[in-house]
Amino acid sequence: MTYMGFRSHLRAEVVSGEATYVLSERGITTVSDSRVEVLAPLLDGTRDFRALVADAAPACSPVDVALTVGRLHEAHLLSRRPAAPVADVATAAEAYWEIAGAPGAATPAAVRVLAVGGADREAAVAACTASGLTVVAHPQAPADATLVVCDDYLDPDLADVDAEQRAQARPWLLAKPHGTTPWVGPFFQPGNGACWHCLAHRLSSHRRTETYLRQTLGRSVAHPRAETPASLLLGLQLAVSECVKWAAGHRHSGQHGVLTFDTLDLASRSHPLRARPQCPECGDAGLVARRVRGPLEVRSRPKAEHTGSGHRAVPAEETLRTYEHLISPVTGVVKDVQRDTRGPALLHSYRAGHNHASGGRGDAGAASGLRSESGGKGMTALDARVSALCESLERHSGIHQGDEPTVRTSLRRLGGAGVHPNDCLLYDERQGVPAFDENALVDWTPVWSLTRREHRMLPTALLYFDAPRPPGLGCVTADSNGNAGGSSIEDAVVQGFLELVERDAVALWWYNRTRHPEVDLGSFREPWIERLRELHLSLGREFWVLDLTTDFGIPAFAAVTRRADKAAEDILFGFGAHFDPAVAVCRALAEMNQMMPAVAEVRPDGTGYGCPDERLLHWWRTATVAAHPYLLPDPDASPRTRADFAYTPRGDLRDDLHAAEEAVRTRGMELLVLEQTRPDVGLPVAKVLVPGMRHFWARLAPGRLFDVPVRLGRLTAPTPYAELNPTPMFL
Repeated sequence: MTYMGFRSHLRAEVVSGEATYVLSERGITTVSDSRVEVLAPLLDGTRDFRALVADAAPACSPVDVALTVGRLHEAHLLSRRPAAPVADVATAAEAYWEIAGAPGAATPAAVRVLAVGGADREAAVAACTASGLTVVAHPQAPADATLVVCDDYLDPDLADVDAEQRAQARPWLLAKPHGTTPWVGPFFQPGNGACWHCLAHRLSSHRRTETYLRQTLGRSVAHPRAETPASLLLGLQLAVSECVKWAAGHRHSGQHGVLTFDTLDLASRSHPLRARPQCPECGDAGLVARRVRGPLEVRSRPKAEHTGSGHRAVPAEETLRTYEHLISPVTGVVKDVQRDTRGPALLHSYRAGHNHASGGRGDAGAASGLRSESGGKGMTALDARVSALCESLERHSGIHQGDEPTVRTSLRRLGGAGVHPNDCLLYDERQGVPAFDENALVDWTPVWSLTRREHRMLPTALLYFDAPRPPGLGCVTADSNGNAGGSSIEDAVVQGFLELVERDAVALWWYNRTRHPEVDLGSFREPWIERLRELHLSLGREFWVLDLTTDFGIPAFAAVTRRADKAAEDILFGFGAHFDPAVAVCRALAEMNQMMPAVAEVRPDGTGYGCPDERLLHWWRTATVAAHPYLLPDPDASPRTRADFAYTPRGDLRDDLHAAEEAVRTRGMELLVLEQTRPDVGLPVAKVLVPGMRHFWARLAPGRLFDVPVRLGRLTAPTPYAELNPTPMFL
C-alpha cells in the first residue's frame, strides 16, 4: 500500500476561496485551485489513493483527485511512502534531506578519521559520533569517506595522506577546524578534479614570506594557535556536516573548493579549486616543457575591440568572466583586485597584490616603490580592473615553478645557439655590476626567434622570476620588461613588443635629457582626455604629453603631470606605445593616473605621500620642471597632432605581429619570444626580448642609447657617459 502526502519539508495552509499556500524553509508556493483546497487537508500521509478519493467525495470526483494529485507530483510537492507516518509531523532530519535532494538519507554512514600535525583527532571523532556517523578504526575497513583534520593545509604530511587516498581511490575531506577562521574542503575525489598538491601549489604562492622565513631561518615557522572551545566545535561541526551530506549522496559545487568561516564576524566565503593540468601528481608534468620547446605558431586573431585601452581579440567583460575564478586568497592566483581608494575614483587605479617582478619575499619583503604591487590602468573602471587582474596573472606565470625546460651548460658550449645575456641587459662595465661568466655551468631555456624561425638559448634566470641561481650568473636576473598577457598568444607577443618599444623610447629620452615636441591632445578629439584635464585641475595639477617616437616609427609618448599650486611639484609620469597613436596617448595618460594615488593626498605641509621609498620622496619634494627642462615640451618644436603619425588600421593581431617582426628585422635585430602561458591559469602570456633595445632602467652600455639620438637629429654627438642623467628612471 502506498500513502500519499505533502513532502516532509512542506506544510499546506488553506485560505478558503482564495488559494492554498505551501510553506517551506526555502519559500512559499501558492496554488490557486479549488480542488487543491479540498485535497490539501487530506494529504497528511495517512491515506492511500482509495482513501483519498473516498474522503474527497463529493467535493472532488475520482478524476479530479487523480488529475490534482498528478499535478502536485509534477510540481515536486508530494511524496509516496510505503507506510503511514507514526506521528503527524515528519522528523526534521527527513525534511532536511528532502531539501537537500537526498530523501531516505538516514541510512547509517561510516567515516574514517585522520589527524595531521597538531589537530585534535579525538574531538573530531566525538563530533562525528554525535552526528550519528560510525567512525571505523581499522584502516582497511569500508567507509563512505575519510575526514582528515589538520592545523595547516600545507603540512607536508598531507602529501602522504593524499598519496594513500588516491592509491585506494578513496574520497577524503580536508578540514582545519582550528583558529579564528575554520576551513572545510575540498572533498578530494581521486581521478576526478584537483588533488592536494594542486591546492598546496596555490596556497604556497600566497605564503611567499613564510617560505622565505623558513628557508632563511632553516626551520619551520608558525603563528600561535588562537581559538575557543566554541570556535573549535563550530569548525568540527562544519566538517562533520559535509561528511554526512557526502555519505547521503548530496553533491554541490562547494565540495570542489574550500569554505572559510570567520568566527569573529561570521563572514563565510567559498574558494573554488580546479585541477592543475600540469600537476606532477594528478596531471601531465610535461605540458609546459613541450609548449616551450615547440615553435611559436602564429594564427589569425581578428580584433573584436578597438578602444583607447588597446586592440583586443576579446572584450574586457569576457576576459573578466574567464579569469575571475582565479581571484581568491586561498585557491586563487590573485588574492584580490581592488581600487586604490587614495584619490578620486576617476583615476581608475587598481591593485592586485604583490608584484612578483619586484622582489622574491612576498608582501612583507616587497619593494616599496610604485610598482611593488601588480596594478591596472584604463579609461574605465572595468578596463583598469581587468588590467590589474591580467598583470598579476602575467607576473605569476613568469615565476619559475620547476617544470620549465632547462639545460645546464655554459655559453661557450652552446655556440651559436646561445644569446649572451649582456646583449639583453646592456649594463656598462662602469656600472660595477657582477659579470656573467661565459664558462660557468648555468641553466638555459629555449626561446623562439620569430625573425630566424629557430630556437635560441638564454639563461633561465633571465627569463623567470625566482629561478635557481648557480654560481657564475653575475648580474643576470629576470625583470618584467617585455612580459605581457593577452587574449591570445599573438596579442601577448604584440603587447610585449610594444612595451619594449615604449621603454626603449623612454630610455633614449630620459638618460640623454633631450627635448621633445608636445602632443596636441585636442587633435585626438577624445572626451575622456578633457575629463581627465578637469580632474587634474581639481587636484591642483597640470599635465602634458611628449612625443618620444624613435627610429621604430611606432608612436611612443610620455605623459608628465606636476603640482602647480605648491613649491614641491610631485612630478609623475606615464608612458605608452602603440601602432595606433590614439591608443598610445591614452595608455600614457592612464598609466600616469595609475601612479597618482601615491601623491593624490599630499598635504600643504609635505606629509601624506602614499609611498615610503626614499628615492621617490626625494624626487617629489625636490624635482621641478625648471631644474629638469627635458620634462617640458621643446619650445622650438611645433606640437605634434594625430595627423602627424602615419597609421593604417589592421583588423587582425597576426598582422600587427608581422609588423613587429618586420620592424625588428629591418633594424638588423632579432625578435625572441618565450611563451609563459601556464595551463592552470589559461591566460596567454609571453616574454618578448629584442637584444639591443633598452630598458628604461639604468642600463648604460654602448649602443642605441648613444647612437639613435644622433641618427634622429636630436643630438649632434653622443652624450658622454659621465653626462647621462644621474637620476635613474624609478617607475
